Amino acid sequence: MEEYSSASRKYKIFLSVLAILILVLIFWLFIQRSQLMKLVRDKEVERTELQHELDSLMTEHNNIKVSYGALSDSLKAKDSIIQNNAIEIRKLLDTEWEYNKIRKKLERLQKVAQGYVHQMDSLYTVNRELSAENDRIRQEVRTEQNRNQTLMKDKEELKEKINQAAYIKAYDVTAKAYKLRSGGNKEQITDKASRTDRIRVCFTIGENPLVSPGNKTVYIRIQRPDNVVVIKSKYDTFVFNGQTLPFSLREDIAYQGKAINLCLDWTKKDTDKPAMKGKYLVSVFTDNTAIGEGAFELK
Repeated sequence: MEEYSSASRKYKIFLSVLAILILVLIFWLFIQRSQLMKLVRDKEVERTELQHELDSLMTEHNNIKVSYGALSDSLKAKDSIIQNNAIEIRKLLDTEWEYNKIRKKLERLQKVAQGYVHQMDSLYTVNRELSAENDRIRQEVRTEQNRNQTLMKDKEELKEKINQAAYIKAYDVTAKAYKLRSGGNKEQITDKASRTDRIRVCFTIGENPLVSPGNKTVYIRIQRPDNVVVIKSKYDTFVFNGQTLPFSLREDIAYQGKAINLCLDWTKKDTDKPAMKGKYLVSVFTDNTAIGEGAFELK
């Protein structure tokens, strides 16, 4: 009986110790589970923080690209590096929670993004300076073009004035009608168309030292009231502004820049009809230029 009692006591002690060990193990497991859950929560918090930092970084980066517009195209290579690194970090956040590894990659990405911003700022500054310089140069070019246009205009106006000043002018263009008497040896002024036998045109070729000296041909057109030009021969024509015109009188002169007084007579042939009543126009030409006009009237 004593042996049975001793064995029973040992068994009870064993069970007690075993129960204590089990309780200790359960408590240890509970502690470990609590720590593991805490670790999981901490890792999730860290993952969320890293995700938030990455999202903020990429949002800011994309906003910078938009704000700089076309200028960001010059840094496409660096932008591609930033985008690829962001994709890699997102994959790590979805598959493994190695805080230190991801943190280091994120810090490197932040440095690359900062370098991107600095380069973009530098490019913007340089571009702004170049734009300002281009604006200044364009303004100088426009100013110079305007100055040249003004000079060209002044030059053309001066040339025009010189050309105009270099024309010969016929002053005091007058015409008088005459009745011939005593076989043409005497003449008498008349204003009657029926008595007109001769028309004398007189004028002064003006002095002009700007005109090149030399021989010049002066043409006179006497235009009747019906706009027909009186002529001596059908071959009496000259070219004016590309047109062939009939003339009434012609005179060759040696012009030396000095004033010349001229009087030329148109005398009616015996076969000519009587002069027409009305207003006659007299025009003087030389060097392909109309240089003077006058008029007279026959009753």
